[in-house]
Amino acid sequence: MTTAVLGAFLITTGTAQVAAAEDIDTLIATMDEVSHEATATSEEVKQLEVDIEEGQGRIHTLRADADTARQRAEVARAARVDFQEEVDGLAGVKYRGLLIDPVTNAIAAATPQNAIDRASYLATLTRNTERAVDKLAETTAEAGRAHTDAERFLAEANFQQSQLERQHRDLAAEQEVLQERIREIEEQVTALDAAARAAWENKNNPLTPDLAGTSGVVAAALAKLGSPYGWGATGPNQFDCSGLMFWAYQQQGKTIPRTSQAQLAGGTPVARAELQPGDIVGYYPGVTHVGMYIGNGQLVHASDYGIPVQVVSVDSMPWAGAVRY
Repeated sequence: MTTAVLGAFLITTGTAQVAAAEDIDTLIATMDEVSHEATATSEEVKQLEVDIEEGQGRIHTLRADADTARQRAEVARAARVDFQEEVDGLAGVKYRGLLIDPVTNAIAAATPQNAIDRASYLATLTRNTERAVDKLAETTAEAGRAHTDAERFLAEANFQQSQLERQHRDLAAEQEVLQERIREIEEQVTALDAAARAAWENKNNPLTPDLAGTSGVVAAALAKLGSPYGWGATGPNQFDCSGLMFWAYQQQGKTIPRTSQAQLAGGTPVARAELQPGDIVGYYPGVTHVGMYIGNGQLVHASDYGIPVQVVSVDSMPWAGAVRY
């Protein structure tokens, strides 16, 4: 929906645009659609920002893992050289005839004790040879594994980097769309006369909640009643829908996901009949809006631009699900 479409419902009086009284309901429905589109785009932008931040973290971890694997490979290669030298040395001893079979050793010994000593020495050399050969094989295999790990981590990091660059391009495009939609809805709200503005602010039939006995995240959210809506805002003075949820839980020392979709995906699902104060409720297809259940069938939320944080019926919007944190 565009500003041109909205203009069909506005008439000009002097320098101000005033909504014709008979068209207010249609006007509010049209603005609601535009605002919903802007909010959905805002949530997409926020999710892209989260994805980019997480992607940067993954790339950092993968590059660190690649460095660690390269260091492992270097250590293994150095150890392999040492064990190769040891094996070569033992092989040289055998080649020079210093390693002989036990029978020949016994016959050649000057005394029984000499035979025992020489047998012990030969057994030790044999064990050392076996150990050195085993270690050589082990370090050779470890060097190969570490090299493979380093290559794999680096390839994954490069892939993640290409994905991150694509997400940056997507973010720039989405931000451009978002700014246009924000400009559109802000112009529309500014153009409203008193009657239309009142209708806009009251479109979800706000309620007066009973604040007595509230606590925790509910008290935190209700403390922001009347605060203005801000695109992408997480408080403390302005909020968007998921920003209010994020801020309220943060006041209780708990961090929840930032976007409406992620918030509804991150908690434990709750049925409509099992709602408890503090549960987060999602609305509209794609979960483009969230609010907090406060009890008595009521919900506190940051609705739309030009509408302060308010309490409404939990059934005032199309239900998409609920979760508990």
